[in-house]
Amino acid sequence: MAAKSYDVIVIGAGPGGYVAAIRAAQLGLSVAVVEREHLGGICLNWGCIPTKALLRSSEVFHLMHRAKEFGLKAEGVDYDLDAVVARSRKVAKQLTGGVGHLLKKNKVTVVMGEASLKGKGTLSVKTDKGTEELSAKNIILATGARARELPGLEADGKQVWTYKHALQPPHMPKKLLVIGSGAIGIEFASFYNTLGADTTVVEVMDRVLPVEDADISAFAKKAFEKQGMKIMQKAMVKKLDRAKGKVTAHIEAGRKVETHEFDTVISAVGIVGNVEGLGLEDLGVKIDRTHVVTDEYCRTGVDGLYAIGDIAGAPWLAHKASHEGVMVAELIAGKHPHPVKPESIAGCTYCHPQVASVGYSEAKAKELGYEVKIGNFPFIGNGKAIALGEEGGMIKTVFDAKTGELLGAHMVGAEVTELIQGYVVGRQLETTEEDLMNTVFPHPTLSEMMHESVLDAYGRVIHM
Repeated sequence: MAAKSYDVIVIGAGPGGYVAAIRAAQLGLSVAVVEREHLGGICLNWGCIPTKALLRSSEVFHLMHRAKEFGLKAEGVDYDLDAVVARSRKVAKQLTGGVGHLLKKNKVTVVMGEASLKGKGTLSVKTDKGTEELSAKNIILATGARARELPGLEADGKQVWTYKHALQPPHMPKKLLVIGSGAIGIEFASFYNTLGADTTVVEVMDRVLPVEDADISAFAKKAFEKQGMKIMQKAMVKKLDRAKGKVTAHIEAGRKVETHEFDTVISAVGIVGNVEGLGLEDLGVKIDRTHVVTDEYCRTGVDGLYAIGDIAGAPWLAHKASHEGVMVAELIAGKHPHPVKPESIAGCTYCHPQVASVGYSEAKAKELGYEVKIGNFPFIGNGKAIALGEEGGMIKTVFDAKTGELLGAHMVGAEVTELIQGYVVGRQLETTEEDLMNTVFPHPTLSEMMHESVLDAYGRVIHM
């Protein structure tokens, strides 16, 4: 049987793959997408979206406990964990169905099964019905990543969880250990801590949220501790002893190893790319620490083979994958897209308080040789923040002292994951401090703090 032929085949239908497929179809190319599990990938099914649904429930729960502050009465406040999880799964399901509809609308062929490359431009897909052969001049790898498992800390789904177990918990943790304080770890720590779990976070680096600016990490740590979390930095979980109803963690902090007992452990120690079983090595694709090596246009060095999203390395963010998908589709269609710059991609963490950033931290800018001007503004100086009852937060901006270029912006506090986009657009338009100072920000809004932070960098702050 002759292989079915397309202009483009995308392997993986996550936020990188399905977006690449839709854009390629919009550009008049014939497209097939191969997915082994769920349309929408991890992001829609087991990542970004369902976690946000859970965190929204915990945020509302937290606010209900604060009812008295707002002149309201709410007594006997409680939660139903099964119902919280059910809502999260319903949200995920709704979006997955939406992806199926979008692919159909754009006439993209969907093949459910496991793909492996058989040579340049050809692949075979194991489906429920057998094996299908497909061929295309252009193939886009968008197979994503999975949770990293460390020896001795492997998940069992009962006492030791990955993000997947934490999204459908078999029980409510009473005493919880979270290993790793990146976005995934700290979001789950935030969720379970708010619902009443006695939560400890262990981070191997010298601060929580280690990719963030040091001032933001320090502010967030204080906020987490105020909420009752225990934070152990420069610490490492060496092993876990599992027994009935308890897990004993051996935690090395400083030079000594302490033991602590927990009933539940969440391991969030990073991710590894899904590069196995695809036949990449035989084609001569370079793989570095489970990630496919590409150039700035996501080309692998093998003619007609591209890699986008998590499989192509950091930053491991859905919006990076989507943007790369569009870029590659346009490249294949003969257009001239701009490469995606990692430092132009915002990172958002939906813990309480939220954290968001774009561009260089103060330390990174200095390391790159910039002379910097720094602006800071606290939430306590903003009328809208006080009216919302959200006085805990800050905004920090980093400018090139010589040119006025906005090098980076860093935030912690209510709704900063929505605010950050203002600075992202500013950087994309190559804004300077002057443009930002001359922009009229509406009042009363949280966004005014963005203005004040810029003014502060140049000694012109008004409300501080």
